[in-house]
Amino acid sequence: MASTAATSRFSRMLSSVGLRRNRLNKIDGFQKVLYVLLTLIGLFMVVPIVFLFTNALKPVQELFIFPPRIYVEDPTLQNFKDLFLLTANSVVPATRYLFNSIVVTTLTVVGVVMVSALCAYPLAKHKFPGRDLLFATLLLSLMFAAETVNIPRYLVVSNLGIMNTYLGHILPHLAAPVSVFLMRQFVDQGVPNELLEAAKVDGARELTVFFRIVIPLIMPAVATVAILTFQSAWTDLTTSRLFMQDESMKTFPFFMNTFVTGGATGIARQGVMAASGLVLFLPNLLFFLFFQRKVIATMAHSGIK
Repeated sequence: MASTAATSRFSRMLSSVGLRRNRLNKIDGFQKVLYVLLTLIGLFMVVPIVFLFTNALKPVQELFIFPPRIYVEDPTLQNFKDLFLLTANSVVPATRYLFNSIVVTTLTVVGVVMVSALCAYPLAKHKFPGRDLLFATLLLSLMFAAETVNIPRYLVVSNLGIMNTYLGHILPHLAAPVSVFLMRQFVDQGVPNELLEAAKVDGARELTVFFRIVIPLIMPAVATVAILTFQSAWTDLTTSRLFMQDESMKTFPFFMNTFVTGGATGIARQGVMAASGLVLFLPNLLFFLFFQRKVIATMAHSGIK
């Protein structure tokens, strides 16, 4: 029996290899050239990421080699040690900035996903007076750059009395028209009306329909919004500049920015700059790789080609 099973597995492997060869043989010359070209372009786009990793592991003497090298000859973790030891004895250590970024980004992602979904669902599946006007206003808000609303945001945060709090970091991000638009389009095209009506006929309440039917069906949109929000919140330093006067409430991007604007860009700090750049970039990369499969499905349903 064991030999029969092994033989069958071997035959399946041979058949799969044969299918792959047939597929390769069907590819014409233009497609082969196109695959090679796309592969080269992909490798070229990976070079900055590789350089970011290797640069953070370079000792000081390798950081100033000209022309710069992509690879590292003598990798070291000293740059990361210097990053966290640099402010270990100061009033606000680097770990505090990093902790603030983690807390703010996590709460912001959860808040934006929930607020956007709660806004998108009635816009897509409920009829109420002013719905079209509200959606048109949402589309109009996509035209404004974030810098144009900094003064209104400051006035709102100041009047609410949430300066120097985590809520002061989170609240400005909750108004996310792009996220609402993506989710609205996905709910409109990806959630059948018949399914919602059947659930309501069976006695399901509105919140039950939303959390047990709508949310599971729009998970690709949720993942896309989570990626966009994470990238925006993790790298944002505007809230730290405008709303946080207490140094202990500022985030890691603001701390990293002090190396550039605070005159701390000398030879002794280049390794710290490289390490902090990798710390700031790596969570973005990992978060995107974890959810990136959902992005294409969302774009297809939202009408973005």
